[in-house]
Amino acid sequence: MTIMAVTMKKYAHHIILGIFLSGFSLSCAEDKPSSNEKKSKTMETAKVIKTDEEWRKKLTPEQYAITRQAATEAPNGKAYEVFNKQGEGTYYCVCCGAELFTSNEKFHSGCGWPSFYDATKANNVLERVDNSSGMRRVETICKRCDAHLGHVFEKEGYKTPTDRRFCINGAALLFVPKGGAAPKLEPVESLKVQEKKTEVKKAAGE
Repeated sequence: MTIMAVTMKKYAHHIILGIFLSGFSLSCAEDKPSSNEKKSKTMETAKVIKTDEEWRKKLTPEQYAITRQAATEAPNGKAYEVFNKQGEGTYYCVCCGAELFTSNEKFHSGCGWPSFYDATKANNVLERVDNSSGMRRVETICKRCDAHLGHVFEKEGYKTPTDRRFCINGAALLFVPKGGAAPKLEPVESLKVQEKKTEVKKAAGE
C-alpha cells in the first residue's frame, strides 16, 4: 500500500468518526429538554391553590357550589338571561380570572345554559372524562384553578365550525365587554408549594 493510500484511509476514518460524534452530540442535544420546555412543564403543574374557606370568602354561595363542588345552575335562569343580553367581549373564570371563551365562539343552542362552540386560543379550558351521575360525559374545568365550568358535547348537529357545544354554567363566568380591563389573575403556586400545603393539611388531620 502506498503512502498516499494509507493517508487517504486515515483521512476517511477521521471523517467517519467526526460524523458519528456530530450525530451523537445532536442526539444528546435533542434528548435534553430546553429551559423553555422545563418552564412549560412547571407551569402545567402550577395551580391556583386556596382553601375552601378562602374560596367561600371570594365567591357567592352559588358560584362556590358550581365551581368548587360541581353543582349545576337551573336552566333558563337569571344567569342565562344575562348571558343572552351580553354583546361583544371576553369570558373569564370567576375564580381565578383566566380567559376561557369570547363572544366570537358564543351561540344560542336553546339548551338553557350559556353555549360556546369552542374555547379561546388562551387554552385555559381543560376537558376530562366525567363518569358521575351514572353517565359518561366530558367535564370542562379551568386549567389554572380546577374550577368546574360545565360539560362539552359533540356531534349534536349544530351548524357551527366545530359542531361542539360547551355547555357552561353562567355563574362560573365573569364577562368583560370589549375594550374593558381583564380581571386580575390569581397567582399560581409551584408544585413544591402545593406539596408543602398538602403536608401541612395532612399533619392537621384535614
